[in-house]
Amino acid sequence: MLPLVICSLASVAQTDNTEYKKVEFPEGYTSQLDVVYTKAGDWEGRADLYLPPKANGPSPVVVNIHGGGWNKGSKESQTGFSSFFKKGYAVANISYRLSQQATAPAAVDDVRCAVIYLINHAKELNIDVNKIVLMGSSSGGHLAMVAGFTGEGKQFDKNCTSAKPVKIAAIIDKYGIADVGGWKSKSGAQWLGDKAGDEKFVQSVSPLYLVNKKVPPVFIVHGDADPTVPYQQSVDLKKKLDDAGVKNKFITIPGGLHGKFSKEDNSMVNKEIISFLKELNMHQ
Repeated sequence: MLPLVICSLASVAQTDNTEYKKVEFPEGYTSQLDVVYTKAGDWEGRADLYLPPKANGPSPVVVNIHGGGWNKGSKESQTGFSSFFKKGYAVANISYRLSQQATAPAAVDDVRCAVIYLINHAKELNIDVNKIVLMGSSSGGHLAMVAGFTGEGKQFDKNCTSAKPVKIAAIIDKYGIADVGGWKSKSGAQWLGDKAGDEKFVQSVSPLYLVNKKVPPVFIVHGDADPTVPYQQSVDLKKKLDDAGVKNKFITIPGGLHGKFSKEDNSMVNKEIISFLKELNMHQ
């Protein structure tokens, strides 16, 4: 059986004139674009699904959550899924409410809704709900961790419900924000909105404060020269995971900036991610 994977990559702001490359997927795969996975008022959460052949048995789904400081970015900017396709994973590339549309924790609620949608439609989508991996980068990495560390908790499930529990098997965190309150930025303040001064709330949406011995295994990668999200955030997260006895792997990219790694480093990271998932018996 393969895992259900939720992932996210850093993205750039979408404009009306922006043209993005289409996602290329292997022969035998099928796609379902702009599937509505949830609604909030007049906003629709949409996902692009890329599904492997059903003959292969229940597959993983990579739910990709784009980055962009919670206030920009789009799912259309995301195309780098080939390493997962090669291993037979599905992909669900999702949109979520940006901070201009709704402040915290709306984006977390949306990610949880995307997972619940996949669980509720697992049979028709032919995915294995017992192997869910959340992966993300930058603010997307933060969202993946909060949604994943929450596990079977329902505090962010106000808009969506599932008869089956939400179980997360692993998380891939690429230079994500681990401590929202400790990350002094306009983007963070904008996302928190009127809750920016509520320390209890800020900690409730900060992965660093959600770590306990029950959270899933975590793969972390961060450049030690990141000018946007301090490298120390991942160092602190690693220590918290170690102290809790949570399996994790932390890769440092020497001189790595915010998601701007060399082609060689990116290739290495992709291989390490697949290896990490293999260790957890996620592959078919």
